[in-house]
Amino acid sequence: MKLLMHVCCAPCGIAPYRFLTDKGEYKVDTYWYNDNIHPYREYKKRFDTYQAWTAKEGIESIVEDDYNLELFLKKVADRSEQRCFICYYDRLKKTVLTAKKHSYDAFTSTLLYSVYQNHPLMKRIGEELALKYDVHFHYQDFRTLWQSGVELSRNEEMYRQPYCGCIYSEKERYHKKKINDAK
Repeated sequence: MKLLMHVCCAPCGIAPYRFLTDKGEYKVDTYWYNDNIHPYREYKKRFDTYQAWTAKEGIESIVEDDYNLELFLKKVADRSEQRCFICYYDRLKKTVLTAKKHSYDAFTSTLLYSVYQNHPLMKRIGEELALKYDVHFHYQDFRTLWQSGVELSRNEEMYRQPYCGCIYSEKERYHKKKINDAK
């Protein structure tokens, strides 16, 4: 089965990729599309780490290196409470459309690896998009691979980002820390 796996970053990709390919059931290629990452230097660090990982491992990848932060911000500006839905939907939709265009049997995302993401919401979006575009959504709870992924990425000396990627998660990460440090 040909599976296209959206990758938000290499550290989140390494364990799910190895898990899926080690099973031998899937031919897994990766897909980069992440216009939500802020600031640009953070985007670039993640992109360069992804490029180095896929090159080193010989992983086939499809890259959309369109840093269109303005479009992401425009979509969420007046709906910040819905930002995660918008982000998941946008990236999963781009993934399913790319999977369909390139005749993949299924699609998935490393967003399902993160212990910080909303799995029921991602699963619902993925399943709805699968029905709409007639490409199977491979839902798997990759969170069970969290610790091994952390260890693998550290062993590979990958850049490990300190927050989800969007400007809102950056604020939550550092603003909360600033408030807690002041107490």
